[in-house]
Amino acid sequence: MTAVKIIKVLGTSEEGWEQAAQEAVEQASHTIDDIHGVEVEDWTADVENGEIQEYKTTVEVAFPVHEQQ
Repeated sequence: MTAVKIIKVLGTSEEGWEQAAQEAVEQASHTIDDIHGVEVEDWTADVENGEIQEYKTTVEVAFPVHEQQ
């Protein structure tokens, strides 16, 4: 049986929410091995003068817990 750890990661983008989610996964993959899935938890944005300036996507990243060697 494999235990799975889940963490929250916030990605940002000036282009859109999907790009923000992709940024979150890309950055997390630099320090987390074997990411098996993500779940989008929240979509938000910073607005200035009536226009979206930065998209933010909070994702839950799931990966297996490996035994220490």
